[in-house]
Amino acid sequence: MRRMAVGPGADLDTRDRLVMEHVGLVKTLAGRLANRLPSQVEVSELISVGVLGLIDAAGRFNPALGVPFSAFARRRIHGAMLDSLRDLDWAPRTLRKLRRDVDSAIARVRERLGREPDSAEIASELRVSESEYDTVLDRLRGADLAVLHQASSEDGVSDLELAVDPGEGPHHVLERHELREHLARAIVQLPERERHILALYYEQELTLAEIGAVIGVTESRVSQLRTQALARLRSILTVSLQRRGMH
Repeated sequence: MRRMAVGPGADLDTRDRLVMEHVGLVKTLAGRLANRLPSQVEVSELISVGVLGLIDAAGRFNPALGVPFSAFARRRIHGAMLDSLRDLDWAPRTLRKLRRDVDSAIARVRERLGREPDSAEIASELRVSESEYDTVLDRLRGADLAVLHQASSEDGVSDLELAVDPGEGPHHVLERHELREHLARAIVQLPERERHILALYYEQELTLAEIGAVIGVTESRVSQLRTQALARLRSILTVSLQRRGMH
């Protein structure tokens, strides 16, 4: 957890007032994040750590900089929640291995074919039927916690915090910008339908059922395609970052 510090002019009364006025922001952010995580994640836990991030933001806030407090606090609240998620052991070892197997299979077929493989080709590489591969995707949904998503933020910049944590300092800030560029290029490589699903889910914040209605498939199929899209992104990014020596 980030260290608490009192910013210029942020006396305790001001800090407490800011905290009380913005508790609703914590609840909103926690709810949105929880909707994208497995059911074992308690919203109350996210709210608890988010409040600590809010207190931190209130203590550091300097109104002289001209930045609205809600915008300043949003990043620290979200960051505190992500910090807490990194500390959790999300998936059983068997699921983590299964996810690595899928990611590796996608990478191998992509290298062999020179393009993004379809579901049948991935299933063949894994030596399972297409229906069995769909079941694999269903199992992996709960393990998708290295969320490589294009989360909307105040400045519209893609967020890789759950996937890669470069740390702090000027050189790490540069790495974050490079990582975001890698992610943007990776997203472009996805099949059009999977790009569409990610955009509807992460940018428009539609539910899986709503996305299914838009593209004409079942909610279950949307979930499988979203999981497959995230597996592709992990695979593409892993190769890209290894080439740059960043992973």
